[in-house]
Amino acid sequence: MPVAIVTGSGGLVGSESVAHFVEAGYDVVGLDNDMRATFFGESASTSAQTARLERAYPSEFQHVDLDIRAAEAIDDLFASHARRLELVIHAAAQPSHDWAASDPSTDFSVNALGTLNLLEATRKHAPTATFIFCSTNKVYGDRPNLLPLRDIGTRLELPSGHRYARGIDATMSIDTCLHSLFGVSKAAADLLVQEYGRYFALPTVCFRGGCLTGPNHAGARLHGFLSYLMRCTVTGEPYTVFGYSGKQVRDNIHSADLVAAFAAFHADPRPGAVYNIGGGRGSNCSVLEAIELCEGIADRRLDWRLDPTPRVGDHRWWISDLDPFRADYPGWDLRYGIEETLREIYEQNLENWSVAV
Repeated sequence: MPVAIVTGSGGLVGSESVAHFVEAGYDVVGLDNDMRATFFGESASTSAQTARLERAYPSEFQHVDLDIRAAEAIDDLFASHARRLELVIHAAAQPSHDWAASDPSTDFSVNALGTLNLLEATRKHAPTATFIFCSTNKVYGDRPNLLPLRDIGTRLELPSGHRYARGIDATMSIDTCLHSLFGVSKAAADLLVQEYGRYFALPTVCFRGGCLTGPNHAGARLHGFLSYLMRCTVTGEPYTVFGYSGKQVRDNIHSADLVAAFAAFHADPRPGAVYNIGGGRGSNCSVLEAIELCEGIADRRLDWRLDPTPRVGDHRWWISDLDPFRADYPGWDLRYGIEETLREIYEQNLENWSVAV
């Protein structure tokens, strides 16, 4: 059987990737040292997801407790699977721009140095393996905030004739703007992935995601928008909206749709590819709109307040243009919208959240 290595295998995207590629006939090696619990507390731990995967796939899935910053150990692991290694999905990260400011060294070492270690191990031991990197729209810094947005009631929106009205594509500059430290560390990793594709001709891709979501997300205050919002609605935990009167817009892509995009790229890879990926025009909402949906699905009010100060570098509006990826991979499209995703998050987590209360 072919082998896939998935970093961050206990997280939202990682666990979805494990399940998808095990079902597709791969032996999957998952790297996860549960640093999410270190970043965001025990309620955000990935250990339960890892245990679930081990129960579900006792022979096809191997969990390895390994830090991606450990270059020698990473090299040894890749060498041991070199003969059958066909796919690397890099979903491990420090994912919060708020947390990054509290410990820039850890943020950069995980996001940038860890990515370099994985790329170099791939180049040395499996240069034909597809390398898929979960990048972020935060590589664009706050440049989207320069867009001529209009207040249309519950959200900010672009005029219909604007060049980015269908969504932002990868032609937007990442230069001469304010980035969070998280955005900088991910941009460094993003450029490394592109360079290994172009310089060494490795089949690599950067998926610059909007909000990634789904029922397996261990949402926390600093990361995991829809999951944490629904959790607060169910449990009664207070929720704070930061800035823009709650009218800031996010597109949200279900982890199953994202991993389907991974599979499409892996079936026909190319070197140094870059795509903005998210819910696009088919799956997006403002914070106010998401609150209303959560309250309707959970049938209870959310205890929330507005802090008028936005987070540093936070976007007023982000919708991904999915047309470039659809043009290259016409067999792929979204299957989930916002309401379907929120309802799935609610139904699959209600029992655990109710017990926590």
